[in-house]
Amino acid sequence: MESALAEIEFLALSANRVEALGYLAEEPRTRRELVELTGASQPTLGRILRDFEERAWIERDGSTYRATVTGTLVSRGFGELVEILDADAELRPVVRWLPAESITFDLEHLTTATITTPSRIRPNAPVQRALELLGDASTVRIVSYAFNEGSLDVISERTKAGDQRFEGVFSSDAIDAIADDSQLRRQLRELLTAESATVRIADEPIPVAATIADSVVHLFLRDDTGILQASIDVDEPEVRSWADGLFERYWDAAEPLTIEQL
Repeated sequence: MESALAEIEFLALSANRVEALGYLAEEPRTRRELVELTGASQPTLGRILRDFEERAWIERDGSTYRATVTGTLVSRGFGELVEILDADAELRPVVRWLPAESITFDLEHLTTATITTPSRIRPNAPVQRALELLGDASTVRIVSYAFNEGSLDVISERTKAGDQRFEGVFSSDAIDAIADDSQLRRQLRELLTAESATVRIADEPIPVAATIADSVVHLFLRDDTGILQASIDVDEPEVRSWADGLFERYWDAAEPLTIEQL
C-alpha cells in the first residue's frame, strides 16, 4: 500500500510526468516531440524519462521512447483516478440531494453528467434544462411526483404535432395539482387525447422526478424542504437501465388516467 501511494504521489506532484507518460502510452515519441507536447524543458524531461526508465514504465529504442505494458497500465489507471476525482469535485455540491434510497447504479456512471444549478441570472435553469431535453426528444418517459407547467406545454405541443411519443406515470398529488388549475386541466385533457401519449396515476408516493428523453436520463434534485436545488442529466447505459427499471416498476403498478377522472 505505501509503495503504491508513493508512486501515486510521484506522478501527482508533476503535471509534466502525467502528461509525458500519457503521451508515451498513446504511441512512441522522441524527446523533442515530448518537449513540444508537454512544454517541459529539456533538462526536466530528461529527469522524467530517467525516472520512468528506472520504474520500467518506458523503454528506449534509439531516439524513440515508448511506454511498456506496465507504464500503459499506470497511465490509464492514473487517468481514471483523475476522472473520478474530477467527477467527485463536480458532484460534491449536489450529491446530498440525490435520491440515494432509489439509486442502485454506481455513482461513477455520473462522471460525464451535466449538472445545472440555479443562479441569480437564471434561477429557473434546472427546469429550462429539462425543457431543452424534452424539446429535442422523440420519445419521453417520465416517472415523477410532479408535472410542471413548462413540461406539460412542451409535451402537449410535440405529441399533438406527432413529433414525440410520451409515457408518464405520476403521483396522485401531481395530477391533483394540475386538475385544480382550469387551464392546466384543459391541457392535460388534450394530452390524453393524443394517440402518442399515455398517462398513468400511481397511488403510492413516487420519491423521484426522473425523465428519460431518448437515451438521456434527467433528475430534478430537491432539498428536504422541497426546494429545487439542481438538476443532473447523463447519457449512460447503466443509468438508462436503472431509469427504465424504475419507470416500469411504477408504471406496472399504476392505473391509466382517463379524461373522465379530470
